Amino acid sequence: MAEADPARTPDADAATPLARPDKANAGRPWARWALMLAVPVTLVLGAWAYWHSLQGKVSTDNAYVKKDMVSVSAEVGGAITEVLVKDGAEVAEGQLLFRIDPEPYRLAVTEADAAMAGAQANIIALRNDADLTGTDITAARSDVGFAEARFERVRALRDKGFATKADFEAAEQAVIQARERVRQAEDRQREARARLANGPAVPGVNPQVAAAEARRANAQLALRRTEVRAPVAGRIAQADRLQLGQQVVPNLPVLTLVRSGSTFVEANFKETDLADMAVGQRAEVRFDAYPDLVLKGRVASIGAGTGAEFSVLPAQNATGNWVKVTQRVPVRIALDGDSPRHLIAGLSTEVTVFTGTKQPN
Repeated sequence: MAEADPARTPDADAATPLARPDKANAGRPWARWALMLAVPVTLVLGAWAYWHSLQGKVSTDNAYVKKDMVSVSAEVGGAITEVLVKDGAEVAEGQLLFRIDPEPYRLAVTEADAAMAGAQANIIALRNDADLTGTDITAARSDVGFAEARFERVRALRDKGFATKADFEAAEQAVIQARERVRQAEDRQREARARLANGPAVPGVNPQVAAAEARRANAQLALRRTEVRAPVAGRIAQADRLQLGQQVVPNLPVLTLVRSGSTFVEANFKETDLADMAVGQRAEVRFDAYPDLVLKGRVASIGAGTGAEFSVLPAQNATGNWVKVTQRVPVRIALDGDSPRHLIAGLSTEVTVFTGTKQPN
């Protein structure tokens, strides 16, 4: 075995490692200062970068997908006899949705046709009536001539003393009555002509016939309205309310039609975000339901009032118990192009509007 080095003692070996770190640290004091300054500087730079990233744009997650919805109702009442759509079905404009029992309305059309025939027959009868042809007037005038001639003979006989006063007065009364019958016949003729006359409101058509035609047209319109058709193209919703035999109340909505191509986003921005916002600015929309989907859009309109102004029970700030609350203003975002995913009305979204000069690609 080699002999131990007499110059190296255990105490010296133990003291050597303790002396080296102190000597090294004493030679590099700047490292500790750099480490102490690095953390706050990093935080400040990160905060500045985050603040700078927020400039030129405003965002809100109080935004939802909206679509134009049409409440479909029947314009006539009756029992549902046929249902041709289901919930979620796509329909085209004018497509038949459901049918109401048409039988009562067919009977109304038949009744209106009968009324029309009656009006036409009445017109023919009026045209052939003696009051209109003047036959009664001719006969009445003939009676007047006969009564006047008899009156003249009675008066001549009375002047000679061969006729009594009673005969004279009777002849005179006969003339008066004959002239009155002529006047009455002429009045009846004018009345008959008036019944056949055409009013200025419906030129060329007798009023009786025009009224019958209007009743028939109304009955035919009600019959056509027993077939309820889609006013616009879209997707059916709430069709479960359509049941065979159900009585439909006129003008009471029975289903909803979500209009195709009417998708937009309604974003409720804080009033403090509106200073630099304007119609036409670009926007990005992200969807909670589709995390990977980002759609481009633009500001289509900025609401004319806050949400509180259009609520059912608006706030009464004049009561004295007033706390200032930041108001929300609805902003309509129009989407550019079609979405690759189906957008359901009411989906939650996050909207970012770029208000600065730098716009997204």
